[in-house]
Amino acid sequence: MKRLLVLVLGFCVLTISAQKSTGSKDAKMDKFITDLMNKMTLEEKIGQLNLPSSGDITTGQAKSSNIAEKIKKGQVGGLFNIKGVEKIRDVQRIAVEETRLKIPLIFGMDVIHGYETVFPIPLGLAATWDMAAIEQSARIAAIEASADGISWTFSPMVDISRDARWGRFSEGSGEDPFLGGEIAKAMVYGYQGRGDQAYKLNSNIMACVKHYALYGAGEAGRDYNTVDMSRIRMFNEYMYPYQAAVEAGVGSVMASFNEVDGVPATANKWLMTDVLRNQWGFNGFVVTDYTGISEMVDHGIGDLQTVSARALKAGIDMDMVSEGLSTVGKSLLEGKVTQAEIDQACRRILEAKYKLGLFDNPYKYIDVNRAKKEIFTPEHRAVARKIASESYVLLKNANNTLPLKKQGTIAVVGPLANTRSNMPGTWSVAVDLEKPATVVEGVQAVAGNKAKVIYAKGSHLVSDAKLEEHVTMFGRTLNRDQETRSNEEMLREALDISKNADVIVAALGETSEFSGEASSRTDIGIPDVQKVLLQELLKTGKPVVLVLFSGRPMTLTWENENVPAILNVWFGGTEAAYAIGDVLFGDVNPSGKLPATYPQNVGQIPLFYNHKNTGRPLAEGNWFEKFRSNYLDVSNDPLYPFGYGLSYTTFSYSDVKLSTASINSTGELSASVTVTNNGRVDGAEVVQLYIRDIVGSVTRPVKELKGFEKIFLKAGESKTVNFKITPELLKFYNYDLQYVFEPGDFDVMIGGNSRDVKSARFTLN
Repeated sequence: MKRLLVLVLGFCVLTISAQKSTGSKDAKMDKFITDLMNKMTLEEKIGQLNLPSSGDITTGQAKSSNIAEKIKKGQVGGLFNIKGVEKIRDVQRIAVEETRLKIPLIFGMDVIHGYETVFPIPLGLAATWDMAAIEQSARIAAIEASADGISWTFSPMVDISRDARWGRFSEGSGEDPFLGGEIAKAMVYGYQGRGDQAYKLNSNIMACVKHYALYGAGEAGRDYNTVDMSRIRMFNEYMYPYQAAVEAGVGSVMASFNEVDGVPATANKWLMTDVLRNQWGFNGFVVTDYTGISEMVDHGIGDLQTVSARALKAGIDMDMVSEGLSTVGKSLLEGKVTQAEIDQACRRILEAKYKLGLFDNPYKYIDVNRAKKEIFTPEHRAVARKIASESYVLLKNANNTLPLKKQGTIAVVGPLANTRSNMPGTWSVAVDLEKPATVVEGVQAVAGNKAKVIYAKGSHLVSDAKLEEHVTMFGRTLNRDQETRSNEEMLREALDISKNADVIVAALGETSEFSGEASSRTDIGIPDVQKVLLQELLKTGKPVVLVLFSGRPMTLTWENENVPAILNVWFGGTEAAYAIGDVLFGDVNPSGKLPATYPQNVGQIPLFYNHKNTGRPLAEGNWFEKFRSNYLDVSNDPLYPFGYGLSYTTFSYSDVKLSTASINSTGELSASVTVTNNGRVDGAEVVQLYIRDIVGSVTRPVKELKGFEKIFLKAGESKTVNFKITPELLKFYNYDLQYVFEPGDFDVMIGGNSRDVKSARFTLN
């Protein structure tokens, strides 16, 4: 009976919270929008729902463009893919000076991990486990983007993924919903501001959480592919980061490309209305992804008019590029949509513009002086360098190969050693690709005059020229076509210069476009010719440091067995090269921790730490046992577990201490450990809290991340870290999708990664 009571209370809390969040309205805004809509024609209302791409508009050409004519007719609600404050002013002027109702446009851009000052790719930002740093990165991105006329960003991307074959793994925060939710909130706060202070500054822009929902779970790791899973799994493992963004006040949501329950997300009323609005209380607007409406024709659920009507009725408010919602006027006449549905979508777009302050000042984000002073500043670059160094994950460091000494001769070798354009990473659309330093330049700058840095390319990126073309798009070329030497000649050159080196830094891995949208891979290892280069460098007998560029977890089993030191640097942004130097030479002690599990080989995928047991689990420490859940040819273990990352020092953990052995449904307890820096250098450690619900009404994961704290310890220093555990932290969605906690025993696990933990047990009565 007690358990039933807890279930009902848990559900009521969820429902009341949702009602409360939708109950408050801005009366002044409501009156303003109502008065404006009373003046609008049906065509003008439908026009607000259209978000075309700006195309090739340049300053001075807006008047004669096709887009300009549509704006004058009231057929455009906003634009995206337009960069530059002068261009945006030119277009906004048409909207507010040459249209009947003078409704301003909203201008959006993919400001994913920085504007012109670029921070690490989102997967790299997640590896910092530093919410203050992540929020600061979004704050700087908003300052720069808003200074250049942008008022809306299509970020954060919070899709949970457990399949490293998927290219867009690089754009998210990894495999864990708790970490992903914390990052979602930090990003929203950074872009928009917090609570009542949202949009108060002219440097606050509107965030757009994406891709709602489940986009990271596409079958076979192939982009845009089908997603099919139970609703209990959706809510327990995938949905929380979207909900966390809503709770943080995100202004807009982007629908995902994939289908959910057999219905494309863009036409899925259960997702867009029942869950997002009615259950979570979201009161902003929903935009499709690029051509998301017209693509539903290929999904096979109707022609353009039909799928557009379905999208509107599902809860879509704005149509990116397809202009399918232009057909809803016809659908209205045919009784397929209602006037109320059109009005609701229009109202949500106008409310967003009101919240941004565009009706008070359509040129709020258009200030030439700001654009000159606040973009790619030395201050912003210094922060980007610091955050980049914090994102790098030291995967191996045998015999203290790192840090390097600032002396002697250092050979920097590899196809990624001397490239500028690949340093920022994928989805860095506003960056000047000529500004980032190369690894060679970064190493030399940090090493100073006491060390000599020499360089050789060593190999092509891949042996297949066509594949290299596909993964060096958007100006990220490695100039293969201009390369007159064979792989053998480049290898000989690299080996020749390495003879004179004291240490070899091998800059290898993926290019920036090897991951990202439409960049799925079936082989997630270091490419063929680069691996040959690495093998030959190791044969020289010189110490080799692998500086690994990646946008996803990679298969590094051979590298882990043979390379002395491996530093995963993701794609660290415009200041990445200097940050690499900072970490290689020990000016910064690496503190990054993996936000995703690394498999031994691609056959283990999907592989994630918070899995469930089967009825025949393999005993811990075993490789193979007949009639147990395991493989014949490889252990179930990951190569590197979730939360893993080394340091130039070592940390020890005391046993876990609980303030009490049991709590009731209104109580709380404290779980604490004492962490000690046992080494000779100062360092930062991410202390991670995991909890296991031992017995549930439905099966529960072997452990779940429920808290973390990043601490800094001087050499020899100790610190006690306390985590508060309440019944709220123990909730999950049960079989009936009620959000509940259940009485019973729970294991508390605290450590430096998901594998190496100390444990204690308590009871919830």
